[in-house]
Amino acid sequence: MLLAALAAALALGLFLLRGGLQPAAPLQQLARQSLDLPVALSDGRPTVVEFYADWCEACQAMAPAMETIAQQHREQLDVVLLNVDNPRWQPEIDRYDVNGIPQLELFNASGLAVGRAIGARSGPELEALSSALISDSPLPQLVGLAQQSRLSEEPAAAAAAAAATLAGPRSHG
Repeated sequence: MLLAALAAALALGLFLLRGGLQPAAPLQQLARQSLDLPVALSDGRPTVVEFYADWCEACQAMAPAMETIAQQHREQLDVVLLNVDNPRWQPEIDRYDVNGIPQLELFNASGLAVGRAIGARSGPELEALSSALISDSPLPQLVGLAQQSRLSEEPAAAAAAAAATLAGPRSHG
């Protein structure tokens, strides 16, 4: 009897040490609620894709604001989170040239890439980006935000504009 009580106490102690009944972290909750990327890009709503990692402090700091954006705009905007440590997303990591996190890929309602942001974003910055995507307006001018070049732009001018605003891969805001 004493051995059973000791085993139960030990099991309870381990359970509590590992987090008990705490809810999942916001990043994990958002990732679980995310649509599959092909579905999000084809459902007629603009999409924000965040490449993140669980260990990334900037990603963790940005998670509550991302969760707010996802909840406030759930009928108008898709938010998709892809963990860079999950080999399942390697094709997307390669396709979108992810070289720093958090990295946001921004898509219009037609599923066309319209911008990229590398580094942490504040709640107001995320709201401004989301509002621009929803209203199909030009993206706000933010440090570390590169808009996708249009075919009518001169290639050298587009490259110079992107280089002037794009933060480095280790930049977090």
